[in-house]
Amino acid sequence: MLAETKKMGEKNNIHMGKDSEIVSFRLGELFCGPGGLAYGAKNAIVRKGNTIYRIEHAWANDYHSDSCETYRKNICPEKPESIICGDVRELGIQSLRPIDAFAYGFPCNDFSNVGERKGFNGTFGPLYTYGVMVLNAFKPKFFVAENVSGITNTHDGKAFEKILNDLKNAGDGYNLTVNLYKFEEYGIPQMRHRIIIVGIDRKQGLFFKVPKPTTPEKFVTSKQAIESPPIPADAMNNEFTAQSEIVVERLKHIKPGENVWTADLPKHLQLNVKGAKLSQIYKRLDPGRPSYTITGSGGGGTHGYHWDEPRALTNRERARIQTFPDSYIFEGSKESVRKQIGMAVSPKMSQIIFESILNTFAGVDYDSVPANCKFEETLYGSLKCEK
Repeated sequence: MLAETKKMGEKNNIHMGKDSEIVSFRLGELFCGPGGLAYGAKNAIVRKGNTIYRIEHAWANDYHSDSCETYRKNICPEKPESIICGDVRELGIQSLRPIDAFAYGFPCNDFSNVGERKGFNGTFGPLYTYGVMVLNAFKPKFFVAENVSGITNTHDGKAFEKILNDLKNAGDGYNLTVNLYKFEEYGIPQMRHRIIIVGIDRKQGLFFKVPKPTTPEKFVTSKQAIESPPIPADAMNNEFTAQSEIVVERLKHIKPGENVWTADLPKHLQLNVKGAKLSQIYKRLDPGRPSYTITGSGGGGTHGYHWDEPRALTNRERARIQTFPDSYIFEGSKESVRKQIGMAVSPKMSQIIFESILNTFAGVDYDSVPANCKFEETLYGSLKCEK
C-alpha cells in the first residue's frame, strides 16, 4: 500500500497522544484549476481511535497559468515546483511522483448543456483519457472524477458509458459509485448539479457510499453566503464591474429571481435574440434561495447579478457562493479570476466527498443514501441517472 503511515507530530497540527499515527494518501491531480478539489481534500480529516486519515498534496497539473499560480499560493506554497503548468498532452505521466489518490475534473466544454455538445468529437472530450493513463500508471487506491450533469446525455449517453467503462477497467480495476449531486442539498449556497464518480481499487474490497444530504429542505441562501458575515472592505478579488447605463437601467426593471426574458421590460431594454434563450441572461439572485450556477465564461448578461443592487457580482461574492474562504486569493485579471471561480469545484462539496472516502477506508460508518446513477455491469455498460 502506498498510503504512508507516520507517527503523529511530524507534519500536522493535530494534537493527540504520542503514540497516535497518521495514514496519509498522496494526491495527484489533473486539470486542477485554482484548487477547489484540492482545498477540500486538504481539509478532509477523519479520526478513528488513535489513527488519523488525511490527504496530502503530491502534484497537480493545469494549462492555465493564472490557475496554476492560484493553486500554488493557496494549496502548496512550500512546494511550488509540484505544480506542473502546461498542456496535459505533454506532461510525461510516467515521470510524476507515485500517488495513491487521484482527482480530476476533466474538461467539460464538449459535454456541457451550454454549447454544441461535441463529446469525443470536440477538442476537450478525449482529454479524460489522460486520467485513465494516470490510473494505469500508478494504480492509486481511489480516485475522484467530476463533470457536468450534461455528460450523461451526450451522444445518447454512450459517451459517458464509455468513460465509465474505461475508468472501471483502469489499473487493477475499480469499484465505481456514480452519483448526480445537487450541491444545494449539502449546504452549498448554489444550485450546482454535478456528476461525481468515486472509484476504489477492487483489491481494497471497499465500496464508496454516497453521503446523505445535510440540508435537503433548509438551504443556505445566496444572501446568507454573501452577507453573513459581511465581506471585509479590504478583501481581495472584490472589484466591482463597470456597468453601462443601459445595463443599470435594465437591471432596475428585473426583480430578484427574474431574468431578461421573464421580466416586464420596456421595449428599448429588451434583447433581440434569435434561437435559444439562456435563463441566466441578466438573471438576478433570489436572496431567499441558493444562487443559480456560477459560470466561468460568457459575455454580457452572464456575470451573475445582485438581488438588490443593479450590478454584477464581484469575484469575492462569486467565491463566497462557491464556498471559497475570504483568505483564498486568486491570481490574474478580473476576468481570469471569474473564469477560475466559475470552473472550480466547491471546496465544501469536495471536503464532504473526501471525508466520506476517508471514512470508507477507516471503516467508520456515516449517513448515506443509495447512488442515483445505476451503472449496469453489461458488455458495454448501461447508465441511468435520476434527475
